[in-house]
Amino acid sequence: MNTLAAPDAAHDRRDRNKVLVLSTTAFTLMFAVWLMFGVLGIPIRKEFGLSDVQLSWLTAIAILNGSFWRLPAGIITDRLGGKKVLGWMLLLTSIPAFLVAHAASYSMLLVYAFLVGFAGNSFSVGIAWNSVWFPKDRQGAALGVFGAGNVGASVTKLFGPAIIAAMPVAGMFGGLMPGGWRAIPFIYGCLLIAMGLAVLLFAPKVDRHPGQGRSLTEMLAPLKDVRVWRFGLYYVVFFGAYVALSAWMPKYYVDVFGLNLHDAALLTALFIFPASLLRPLGGYLSDKYGARAAMYISFFLMLGALLFMMMPSGHIVLYQPGANGAVTNQNVMQYQLGLWPFTACLVLVGVAMGIGKAAVYKHIPEYFPKDVGAVGGLVGMLGGLGGFFLPPLFAYAKNAFGFPQTTFFVVFLITAVSLLWMHLVIHNMMRRATPHMQGTIDGTAIHGH
Repeated sequence: MNTLAAPDAAHDRRDRNKVLVLSTTAFTLMFAVWLMFGVLGIPIRKEFGLSDVQLSWLTAIAILNGSFWRLPAGIITDRLGGKKVLGWMLLLTSIPAFLVAHAASYSMLLVYAFLVGFAGNSFSVGIAWNSVWFPKDRQGAALGVFGAGNVGASVTKLFGPAIIAAMPVAGMFGGLMPGGWRAIPFIYGCLLIAMGLAVLLFAPKVDRHPGQGRSLTEMLAPLKDVRVWRFGLYYVVFFGAYVALSAWMPKYYVDVFGLNLHDAALLTALFIFPASLLRPLGGYLSDKYGARAAMYISFFLMLGALLFMMMPSGHIVLYQPGANGAVTNQNVMQYQLGLWPFTACLVLVGVAMGIGKAAVYKHIPEYFPKDVGAVGGLVGMLGGLGGFFLPPLFAYAKNAFGFPQTTFFVVFLITAVSLLWMHLVIHNMMRRATPHMQGTIDGTAIHGH
């Protein structure tokens, strides 16, 4: 019996690894496409003369379409299998990528950005696909490795400015390949086609689809559970804010610290790397110590770093009156959080997000093992919608209060609310689980009750 089982186990392991490698590579590319406007927005703003609010909506509209379809994408993956869904999603997304490269107006860019944003829905496809291929004790680590594809957000930031600078405005190959910033979406379009064919050709021939034969009503039933929506709020903090900051920080560095686009993109990548590459660590910690412990660490680390980031930074001047009430040069002082302390805090936020994203998705296969596609899709959709609403909210908050640091106050607020809700839920669960200790928990035992 063992001699027959061993080859089957080895074959199953090879297929699992194929799914993980292909889905992670595809997701990395799709994530790069989804968030490419974080860097492209700077030259686009210059070419079309856009305001901060107009630029924020260009980024947000792509994020919207990359979030809106995550629930149905997860359900369809459970029904049809990740191979078909992810392969065709890659191929179809290449079309609007080519269109972005030839946009001639701001209104056209909005339409094409919305369409190319469909790439963001690949997340719920990969989550559902990997969950069904990996055993429970390895799901946290596997989903963490897949989620590390978030690092795709840094691809454009690392290579985009150099490609834009090197490309002639007139393009190459007789104009077939456009020049300047337009070369980036064109290159992505070609890569999407190649990756789509790779998934369809090299993924396991026999796929798994746990939703086959189940009614849509049955698959949607878990969404009535309030825990799903609570997980969604956590994901707004760890993923929605990550998406928003990935797109927003290059502009923040340029406007507040006066950096050029290349340096601003590199410093933003320092935030993206831990927020993406530490996701496997978050999965490992969640497997070993529990998702709740990992969540507490992530929340407190984020809140501490954001407190410092809300301090004035850049070139902010505070004026103090002299003895006679007049303002003189001697009474002018510079008070700022410097570039490198600010960046260090941003990196810590990235570390917290990397661990927290994996911890959120560790909950889902534990609580809803048969409905990872639907539940994971809704949680991903809510997190993505957070990424859609936050960039315009950053712009409006800055216009309302006059300080760019309001960006981090907005993130701090939703993080604090999420931590409070989680703590209250856990506290109530402990009270229900140990009613004989209720007096001790309440503190009434001190008074002898």
